[in-house]
Amino acid sequence: MDGQRFLVTGGAGYVGSHLVLTLVQRGAQVVILDNMRQGHQAAVPDGIELVQAEVGDRRRLAEVFAAWKFDAVFHFAALSLVGESMRDPLRYCIDNPSNSLILADAAVKAGCMKFVLSSTAALFGFPKQIPIDEDAEVAPVSAYGESKLMAERGLAWADRVHGLRSASLRYFNAAGADPGALIGEDHEPETHLIPLAIGAALGTRPPLTVFGTDYPTPDGTCIRDYIHVLDLADAHIRVLDRLTTASCRYNIGNGTGYSVREVMDAVERIGGRPVPHELGPRRPGDPAVLVASSAKLRAETGWTPRFGALDDIVRTAWDWHSKHPRGFDDRA
Repeated sequence: MDGQRFLVTGGAGYVGSHLVLTLVQRGAQVVILDNMRQGHQAAVPDGIELVQAEVGDRRRLAEVFAAWKFDAVFHFAALSLVGESMRDPLRYCIDNPSNSLILADAAVKAGCMKFVLSSTAALFGFPKQIPIDEDAEVAPVSAYGESKLMAERGLAWADRVHGLRSASLRYFNAAGADPGALIGEDHEPETHLIPLAIGAALGTRPPLTVFGTDYPTPDGTCIRDYIHVLDLADAHIRVLDRLTTASCRYNIGNGTGYSVREVMDAVERIGGRPVPHELGPRRPGDPAVLVASSAKLRAETGWTPRFGALDDIVRTAWDWHSKHPRGFDDRA
């Protein structure tokens, strides 16, 4: 990737920063655009240009695209909390699609005709078949999922009319951290199971609440798909070659789901200490099992996860959180 330059929105956030790290390690040049409300300065590698701005700011986008010529855009900057989206659906349905398409419009005007969208498998709502492939019915049950679907539909029109080639990558739970613990997951509020379980074990967070123990699964708790954040970064890069000829969409999953209890067991195994927890009722709208297929992605790009086992994912997360119990504040 030597000599190529990419714009990464949300590149100081969790998934975006791991993509930036991967791009830099592969010899690419990167410019980050991030409003820094969820991003961290300490997650930005030395020497990387950081533009602090809103992704929907047309003037600033025009300046950025005028200052640098990009080979592609990777778009991560978005509102992303499902629960919040159900409390404030209009915010999500306005901000996420409009900001994505303002960015796409700026790319088209600048002649940057490759666009990779960090989308979501929440588009599929309550799937009828597991694992979920690309032919599954698209029927979001949250405003967050709907907002990403709106963005995807707008990008399809940008391709049809302007020739902007886009890849929409749909996945559930990004997890883990850089194995060297250079960067990792640091959200506030934190809603993801693995860091909540690790925080409970380390004593840096309250006891974990297990929402529902009576699901039709082997141990009664929900089963979910977990993808290592660096495997996601690799997938985002691999789809660039597909954009030479046409737009595409891919689901990304390990193909194997893990229950809440299995995640807790993995944290206890890796960390060598118990996960304090309490049992709670089901959360409304939580399906028993959500697992995405990556068969198409594997067949068409050669993608294979490096961190396919749950213990491998949890181990990298444990290393990050145990070394940085206050997240990036430890590095400020």
